[in-house]
Parts: sequence; C-alpha cells; structure tokens
Amino acid sequence: MSDKINSSRREFLGKSAAVGAITIAPGILLHQVANAKPDDVAVTDKVRWGMLINTDKCDKGCTDCIDACNNEHRLSGFGRPETDAQYIRKVTLRDKQTGHELSLPLMCQHCETAPCVDVCPTGASFKRADGIALVDKHICIGCRYCMMACPYKARSFVHENLTNQTLSAPRGKGTVESCTLCVHRIDKDQIPACVEACSKGKHDAMIFGDLNDPNSKISKELEKHGGKQIRADLQLNTAVRYQGI
Repeated sequence: MSDKINSSRREFLGKSAAVGAITIAPGILLHQVANAKPDDVAVTDKVRWGMLINTDKCDKGCTDCIDACNNEHRLSGFGRPETDAQYIRKVTLRDKQTGHELSLPLMCQHCETAPCVDVCPTGASFKRADGIALVDKHICIGCRYCMMACPYKARSFVHENLTNQTLSAPRGKGTVESCTLCVHRIDKDQIPACVEACSKGKHDAMIFGDLNDPNSKISKELEKHGGKQIRADLQLNTAVRYQGI
C-alpha cells in the first residue's frame, strides 16, 4: 500500500510540475526576451548597442521610423495623444537666436547611468549587460517614478486595455514602457525596426551597432565625424548619439 501511495504521489507531482511549467511559460518568455539570446547565449558587457542619428538626413515630415516602430510593437492610438504610447517621437529643435530649426527622432537614450533604473523601487526598470534599458512588466507597479526621472520624457504609461499584441514584444496595462531598441530583433541578429525602415526609405539617417567594437560602422562614423549627446551635461553617457545638432 505504501509503495502505491508513493508512486501515486510521484505521478501527481510530476503532472503538477508539467502544469506549472505551462502556467508560467509567458513569464519565462518575458524573462528570456529580457536577459538571454537564442540558444541561451548569454548577454555580455563586451557589447554595447547604440544608435547614431544624422539630423541632416532626417526629413522634418518623414515618419518612417515612427510608423515602423508602431507596427513592430503594435502601438495603436486611443484618441488620447497625451497618453498614447509612442516609443519614438519627432521633435523640432529651434535656435532662438538664429531661428534655425531641425527635426530629430527622440526615444529612450539607453543611458549608461540610467536615472530610471536608479529611482525604480522594485527593480522593474533595469539595464541589460549590453546597455539596453528595459522594464520587467511582471514587477512594475506603475508608480511612474521612472517617467519623472527620465530627462528625455521617453517613457509612457499604459492606461488602456490592450489587444493584438505579439509574444516578441509584450506590453501590459498599468505598466510603464519605452523604446527597447527592438531587443527581440537584436537577439536574433537583426537591426531595430526604425533603423531598417530608415534604410529602406533611402534616408540612411540612422546607424545601429556595437559601440564597443572599433571596427563597427557606428564606431567608425563616430570616430570620423563625431556625435553629440542630448543633455550631455547630465553625464549619463547615452547610447544614442546625434550628428547635426
């Protein structure tokens, strides 16, 4: 009798473990997206992903990067511009003295010293070893401290019920979100959707690559022509740099 009971218990526990694995699968998927590459290749600090944007090549009326981002992450408007999520937005900078204007895409700058990470009380805002700033939707409590801390106003809060989502770029009501540099694409050795769209549109205003690799296209361009940080005075060492500003 004892052997039968123990056997039944083992069988029950085995089935329970299988059910549990299914139940937590979405959570595991989010964790894998945030912290690992395909085939469990670890993310390391040997790489630091970055972006260089040439504002001289960025047309004021062009929205190719924004449209591609919205499509990639299924960002749709709810008729409330002040709260609708937008990972990239076009801003116009104007020199008050000369009147000169330029247009540029602004998104999360993926700071090395990230204010959003520093103020987060739960650790939901975090930075991967390769420098990409992300939000863990499972432990974000929606306090929005990170939104207040971000000097680039790059984060938004999800107010609405969401539909038509993708497993590769999951979102969640009641949580904060921002540009992820299309981490799900990077981990498959693809470039961010915005950069791809800019290239396909023959604008070539965006370069993406490894800032730690002196032989990468972005590093060579920065070495040759330089690139500026927005609010360099804050000493955040941003991964997004601009030319023409």
